[in-house]
Amino acid sequence: MKAQWFSSVDQIGEAKWQEAIGETRYPFAQFAFHLALEQSKSIGDGTGWYPEYLMVMDDDDSPLAIAPTYLKTHSQGEFVFDWSWADAYQRYGMRYFPKRIWAIPFSPVTGLRIFSHLDPKGDDAEFSHLYPALAELMTQANQERAFSSWHLLFPKPEHADLFRHNKELLHRTSCQFHWFNRGYKDMEDYFSHFSSRKRKTARKEREKVAKEGITLTRTIGNDLTSEDIDFFYLCYQSTYAKRGQQGYLTREFFGQLAENMGEQILLVQAFRGDEAIAASWCFFDDHSLYGRYWGCMEEVDCLHFEACYYQGIEFCLEKGLQHFDPGTQGEHKIARGFEPVFSHSIHYIAHEGFREAIGNFCEEEAQAVREYHQDTHELLPFKQES
Repeated sequence: MKAQWFSSVDQIGEAKWQEAIGETRYPFAQFAFHLALEQSKSIGDGTGWYPEYLMVMDDDDSPLAIAPTYLKTHSQGEFVFDWSWADAYQRYGMRYFPKRIWAIPFSPVTGLRIFSHLDPKGDDAEFSHLYPALAELMTQANQERAFSSWHLLFPKPEHADLFRHNKELLHRTSCQFHWFNRGYKDMEDYFSHFSSRKRKTARKEREKVAKEGITLTRTIGNDLTSEDIDFFYLCYQSTYAKRGQQGYLTREFFGQLAENMGEQILLVQAFRGDEAIAASWCFFDDHSLYGRYWGCMEEVDCLHFEACYYQGIEFCLEKGLQHFDPGTQGEHKIARGFEPVFSHSIHYIAHEGFREAIGNFCEEEAQAVREYHQDTHELLPFKQES
């Protein structure tokens, strides 16, 4: 095998990219997703995100795999927070940026970080050796350019485990809340597994929204109109505007996704009469739903729970999807049946002193995360097994 770096998807080309990833349905592996990021200028010049895709090829130049990496000049849009690390570097007169991240931009979704037709689902143990092999290449590339660090964000747990015995790499743990399909027939069957009090609470939340005269629709990306996308984008930006910020992604990004990979997009919209008041954007494949972006033009009690969680669960049950990853943080997800799961990141810190200090921090943080995971697990709404 041999490897080569590319600074844009166009340098690779759609045919070679799709040949490399093969039959994987993971939406964040698709050429169309990464092309939309670049062509919409959501990443690239002026954004602090500079793509460097690492492609693995056979001796005859046949593409085997792709690892998405980005040079970063800030830490925004990553969801594994290292601002304190960057501040410490600055205090000591050292440069933390640029750094390299091995991740999906703006998407804290656990999943494949090497896309390959040799292992479309990321569950082949024989193929997993490629993760530490590519990690070595990233370390070499960083050393050649004197970068401070590289960071593998949200790999699958079994891929994170491949690095546990490498003393040069730090393992960081966090906690998210995911939903799992335990063979539920429909929403009534799902709620029947809640304790009586929690079941009543969940039903009341849905009833509150209905009593407000609000209806919700679920539309696949292929069927979205330009007006649908315009309204969603207004909602998306409103979420950031409430915090005095601007969303990272452009209107063109969402429009291009709807056009080129609409069969893997779900848009939930809430209407009061004929007027749209909220929207939630998701991706999906044959196994999972990935909740990504939400916004509203009118605050309505429990509407966020309905649009972002209950509608997604209902969609999973209708389509036979087994898993719903709604994004980071949010203890409010627990009462709706989202279970605590560990998420992972791997970090290479070039400076030995900082590596030791950050390693100690990661160990202390991991203990707190384990305790938090246990505490939140006890808050789930499901009936206790006798």
